[in-house]
Amino acid sequence: MSTQSDTRPPNQPPNFASIRSLSRRRLGEGGSNSRFKFSNWFGYAILALFAVISLGPIWIAIKTALSDSSTLFTGASSLLPQHPTLFNLERVMGLINPADPRLLQTSFGKVDFYRALLNSVAFTLFAVVPQITFSAMAAYAFARLRFYGRRVIFFLFLAATMIPSVVLFIPNFILIKDLGWLNTYQGMAAPYALMTPFAVFFLRQMFLSTPRELEESALIDGACYFTIFFRIVLPVHRSALATLTILAAINAWNEFFWPFLVGRDRSVQVMAVAINSFRAQQAGGDSGLEWANGLHRSRYYSGGRPARPFRSQSRRISTVHRLPLGGRPLTE
Repeated sequence: MSTQSDTRPPNQPPNFASIRSLSRRRLGEGGSNSRFKFSNWFGYAILALFAVISLGPIWIAIKTALSDSSTLFTGASSLLPQHPTLFNLERVMGLINPADPRLLQTSFGKVDFYRALLNSVAFTLFAVVPQITFSAMAAYAFARLRFYGRRVIFFLFLAATMIPSVVLFIPNFILIKDLGWLNTYQGMAAPYALMTPFAVFFLRQMFLSTPRELEESALIDGACYFTIFFRIVLPVHRSALATLTILAAINAWNEFFWPFLVGRDRSVQVMAVAINSFRAQQAGGDSGLEWANGLHRSRYYSGGRPARPFRSQSRRISTVHRLPLGGRPLTE
């Protein structure tokens, strides 16, 4: 069966213009092209709507941080801040002039944000790095080494996960106090720096999946257990180590109660403790200032405990005239 392409000379190039025009005519038949464009625009509109809804709370936080405390509640229905000001952000960042007369109208609570950020980073490093190192060594010993009482010791490790952490606060605090480690980095990181049951169990299961042939080949070549552990086992399980490191870092960064007990001094206060102290110093609560603090720390402080800037409206009601038993108002 001969076609038009059969009669075309072998050296003649194809006519791409005619092919494109034919494809356009076929797409235009039945309005399929218009339906395709309508479905695309409809999908983009739905995605844009969800994006606006998702960004709404962020915009409310920005609006509240840029609003003056006197107009915060009167302009709550407005999408834009009334009388916008950078006073809240400057005060949180420590850039406000102590002689600013606006400070007389507010409480004098402040937080050394950058010092608290540095303390949080140091506490996370001191708690996570030794924890992952020692837990990996213990997990490899439980997975590959043969010694007396191995199963019993591992069972005790697993049983330790059933002990609530609150029970250990008092004995740990007494131990840290006797060592003289109060208000120090080592005192805050000591309970987390050693092996944790979850980390040992997690890594042990990963190490059990390592092919024994790799380790046996290294033993034949004269490698010791430390060489096998650091040069073969750990590189094979990089993904498991990275996952455990992320989980441990998030838990250490969000930790509040233990650093609150041990590190009360401003020189070692972590971010969670410093923000709690800052909020406690706000007389009656300054919502604009708290939102500014939340916006500024959100660049560094993620996954932490959410701030609760909204206070009960009953606290903001003006003076209420109390009535005595006789029903007459008290004279002012």
